[in-house]
Amino acid sequence: MKKPVVGVIGNAHRVENRFAVQMVGERNLRAVAEVAGALPLMFAAAPGVTDIGALLDVVDGIVLTGARANVHPTRFNAEPHPKHEPYDIARDDVALTVTEACVERGVPLFGICRGLQEMNVAFGGSLHPEIRELPGRMNHRMPRLETGEIHPDHRVIFADRHDVALVRGGAFATLLGCETIRVNSLHGQGILEPGKRVVVEGTAEDGTIEAIRIADAPGFALGVQWHAEYDPQRNPVNRKLFQAFGEALRAYQRQRG
Repeated sequence: MKKPVVGVIGNAHRVENRFAVQMVGERNLRAVAEVAGALPLMFAAAPGVTDIGALLDVVDGIVLTGARANVHPTRFNAEPHPKHEPYDIARDDVALTVTEACVERGVPLFGICRGLQEMNVAFGGSLHPEIRELPGRMNHRMPRLETGEIHPDHRVIFADRHDVALVRGGAFATLLGCETIRVNSLHGQGILEPGKRVVVEGTAEDGTIEAIRIADAPGFALGVQWHAEYDPQRNPVNRKLFQAFGEALRAYQRQRG
């Protein structure tokens, strides 16, 4: 059997603040290749470039990666504010449409960080632009130095920061074989109200939603708020997630012949 192909969504970026490019973090590509056992294929998060129907005819699964940009608030009936920029409106267009299309077709879908947020918004849910501003919530953003600069050591940035309690008997608890896991945390925005088909599968100790699935999806349709792509080669939780995604890819590949 040929390797399954996974579409990995790009992000708008500017090189030297002049040249528009689409960018994907290499850790996402390596996680797909080395742990899920698939061929990663980056696609543009630009409606004028990416034909979603044609894309889904080619791939066996989709990864919605994390990104610096927030989902634009108008997507969930909220007001934008400059302090919550940057936004990536083109990615919003592609990601929300591809989420619905994947679930409808049964194409395996794995959302990570912003990807989880996009899955929630695609099914009518809302987000809070700065989850740490809600009463009782912790700071989920990446660690910084006393100067305010981002910590220079990736091992510190991506270190496990808090526990996630998984729903007993749920998809994640069954897949991972436990009811509590420990994860990294690098996000400001988070889920406020779950969408109508969004099932909450895991929460942090402060109530922040960390793991979801899409109800009645015919295929793999899971999202995580943490960066599972950082270390699935070594981290047992993230490894199991990408391995399960890989199994779903191969099952879908067999199904469509």
